[in-house]
Amino acid sequence: MMKLKFENKEANIAVVGLGYVGLPLAVAFVEKGFHTIGYDVSEKKVTALRQGVSDIADISNETLQCCLDTNDFELSSQPACLQEADAIIICVPTPLTEAMEPDMRFIEHAMQDIVRYAKQEVFISLESTTYPGTTRELICGPMLEKGYTLGHDFFACYSPERVDPGNKQFHTLNTPKVVGGINEKSKELGEILYGQVIDTIVPVNSTEVAEMSKLLENTFRSINIAFINEMALLAEKMGIDIWETIEAASSKPFGFMKFTPGPGIGGHCIPLDPMYLSWKAKAKNFYSRFIELAHETNHLMPEKMVEHAAEALNLHQKAINGSKILLIGMAYKENSNDLRESPALHIYEQLVTRGADVAFCDPEAPVFRDRRGNMQQSTAVDYEAFATYDLVIIITPHQLFDLEQIGAHSQLILDTKNVLKDAFQEKKWTYGKIKMTQSMAKGIL
Repeated sequence: MMKLKFENKEANIAVVGLGYVGLPLAVAFVEKGFHTIGYDVSEKKVTALRQGVSDIADISNETLQCCLDTNDFELSSQPACLQEADAIIICVPTPLTEAMEPDMRFIEHAMQDIVRYAKQEVFISLESTTYPGTTRELICGPMLEKGYTLGHDFFACYSPERVDPGNKQFHTLNTPKVVGGINEKSKELGEILYGQVIDTIVPVNSTEVAEMSKLLENTFRSINIAFINEMALLAEKMGIDIWETIEAASSKPFGFMKFTPGPGIGGHCIPLDPMYLSWKAKAKNFYSRFIELAHETNHLMPEKMVEHAAEALNLHQKAINGSKILLIGMAYKENSNDLRESPALHIYEQLVTRGADVAFCDPEAPVFRDRRGNMQQSTAVDYEAFATYDLVIIITPHQLFDLEQIGAHSQLILDTKNVLKDAFQEKKWTYGKIKMTQSMAKGIL
């Protein structure tokens, strides 16, 4: 019965959590002809979405309104809406606690609602990043306690989200989707359902394999980013241009994958996922030195950028204390409004702590709340005004920024992403090395 509902697009789909993962997924189901229920505990978010206002950059207001106009997109902040669902997909946050341990509260709260309202013969899929074993423990466990029978009253899958905010090439529909079922029937249903909206399905034989695959993907990136960050610091000590070195190594057509250094790592996945794996490993009395070292190295980079800022100012007879500093880009990645775990936030706080007068410019992410609870607002993109700052730090160079204009009007620049190299072809920029020039920029770091 459920298989036919999925195949014929007659099933009601509920997406729990309408953030960076949930909203694009819900929209994808609506666009493919499914009646879709978007459930979020935030009444404010639900009200805005009902009015056609999206807070997710990858979903435009126009796209959202088109979905609403079909009358197949139902939005609610009341958990009772879940009783209509044939399939429930959980896309809630899974942060870390201050002790760097998994915080499962949002999944647990979602399951409390599902246990209370889900009908019999319901399909449940978890997409939130988590540790291996979560689906079996936190999804199946409560359903079994309710008295539901696995394989008859409910089915369960884990299908990790692979959202890359701002990516114009890969999105919900064309990013391959890993699907692991708690049993064979669950896997089959997961393949059928996700196959209705996503081009390529990658089935695996257990939820644990699917959960592990998500952590493996991002731990791989974390470790490699940490390695190239460390190589950048080493090259700096040796007086070697790390960027030219990377380009030279990248000419090898096999056995090398290009990673570039930067001010740190951000987003929900890469900073957090490895720590989920490390936590689970410790429960098995296994200690991953690679994961811990990568985490330490990557989280040291914002502090290193502040040290570079101090060095640059000192060479111009200035101190951080009392200097006016402008940060270019606060989002964790280019062309995105996602501030989660952004290294720019850490750089901002460290500069403020050291007495700097700090402003930022980011039309993509124009507002954030600092550690003192104050709302900080982006300055306008006024390149001539950049000349009033003692130091401009390029952190997230969105496409909307004119790099030549930034260079032309800034007294001193710390380029953490090496983007000025392309803007000023006549100069060879090196990572972390002071370079004085008579070109368009008066002083470049």
